[in-house]
Amino acid sequence: MSEPRLDLHALAPQAARAGVQFSHSAGATLDRRLRALVDLRISQINGCAFCIDMHWADLVRQGMDPRHANAVAGWREAGRFFSDAERAALNWAEAVNAVPNRAPSDDDFAAVKRHLSDEQIADLTFVVGAIRSWNMLNASFHTQVPETPFVAG
Repeated sequence: MSEPRLDLHALAPQAARAGVQFSHSAGATLDRRLRALVDLRISQINGCAFCIDMHWADLVRQGMDPRHANAVAGWREAGRFFSDAERAALNWAEAVNAVPNRAPSDDDFAAVKRHLSDEQIADLTFVVGAIRSWNMLNASFHTQVPETPFVAG
């Protein structure tokens, strides 16, 4: 197990508060479940154990069957657990998260546009930016998975 490196909230409280505020404001037009699905999936891709634990627990608290929450990493193959809009949003989120190695394609954009408004797509993209920044921070400083899942807010 990696030892924690720094407590980013204690050492950079103003920036940490700004990050929390950014996270809370991103995705205001999105359904809470959809936002948590995206947060979980991007955290899985980016290997942030702290965020994976937090967002998995959030989905379960929202009433999602744990089996469905466990299938988020394989959402393409477990499509019956997720709506068309959720699958389009997860695809878009993965494409955005892949920048700079790959940019979202016109097909990725067309798929998400069939299910979300322009405002929701913009919000969804900000959600990816917010969770990606927390993933980077927590992974860099080895933020530990707490005894019980962290509850945001």
